[in-house]
Amino acid sequence: MHRALSLCLLAFIAPWSGAQQPSDPSLNDARQLLAQGKLDQSLAELDALSKQTPKPTGVERLRGYIFYQQNNFAEADVAFAKALLQDPQDMEAMQLRGVTLYRMGKAAEAIPLLEQARASVPNANIDPNYVLAVSYMQVGRLDDARHAFAVQYGFPPDSAPAYLLAARMFFHQENVPAAHASATKALQLNATLPLAHQLLGEIALATGDITGAIPEFEKEAQINPLNGEVYDRLGDAYLRNRQDTEAQHALNRAVLLEPNATGPYILLGKLMLTQQNPVMASMYLERARKMDPGNYMTHFLLGQAYRKEGRKDDAVREFSIAEKLQSGNPPKTEDSH
Repeated sequence: MHRALSLCLLAFIAPWSGAQQPSDPSLNDARQLLAQGKLDQSLAELDALSKQTPKPTGVERLRGYIFYQQNNFAEADVAFAKALLQDPQDMEAMQLRGVTLYRMGKAAEAIPLLEQARASVPNANIDPNYVLAVSYMQVGRLDDARHAFAVQYGFPPDSAPAYLLAARMFFHQENVPAAHASATKALQLNATLPLAHQLLGEIALATGDITGAIPEFEKEAQINPLNGEVYDRLGDAYLRNRQDTEAQHALNRAVLLEPNATGPYILLGKLMLTQQNPVMASMYLERARKMDPGNYMTHFLLGQAYRKEGRKDDAVREFSIAEKLQSGNPPKTEDSH
């Protein structure tokens, strides 16, 4: 979630690098220094400009943007607040201050600014709906969060897709009860909605309810039989529940539908190890390693498979790679002794 939100925030403020920069020509030098990555020099230019009377429009807004780039959110907030005192209709400064307050953990204070900016510039290049929706989630305004997400994706606010989208976002925020309730509501509105049962299965797995996850994934497979990802999840659940035959069938389907996904190959390798078939395990895991050589678990399981085959040097190599990838903290299992 944090990575997705960071990307969203980056897009949120990206227009500052282009046509939406302040129009006062006296800011050109500061802008050019900013474009070159010389943030401190740009701030020095802005300090000099701020001493002029009257202060050029956009100085504080640009200063706030630089502080934001430096992760100095407290100073960014002060600068954006000054920009709004100079021009209460500065929607860019208002949006950016809302985002800054959110990053400071002040979602309740961010919401009015983001709401006002959204109402004033509904068709702007920078869309505050995502940050606004997450802010709503953080203060417990879940219906408002669903509505904001729905606007961003073009869904009717009280539709089954809107509830499912909200459920996914709640799950990302680790609000499991809200995610479960919203996904359940989505299915009440549309019993054949794709991905709803899959999400309920993922929620069950996350809470350790393996027996509850399996029927949800099975229902998803009936609704959406060409979804390779659900067979991956189902195979994982079967494997955890020690239903080896069912796990293999599900994972074979996942491989056919998603040949470029490493997950099914890793799980098949793990399954072959539990069945004391290291040769087949090596085959699956080598395929996964080729697709993603940076996956710690692949190397660790491959080391186990090689050791059981008597390939001691290969096993040592794989365990060493796994240890490096895991920063010296490989998991402790019976096979690691």
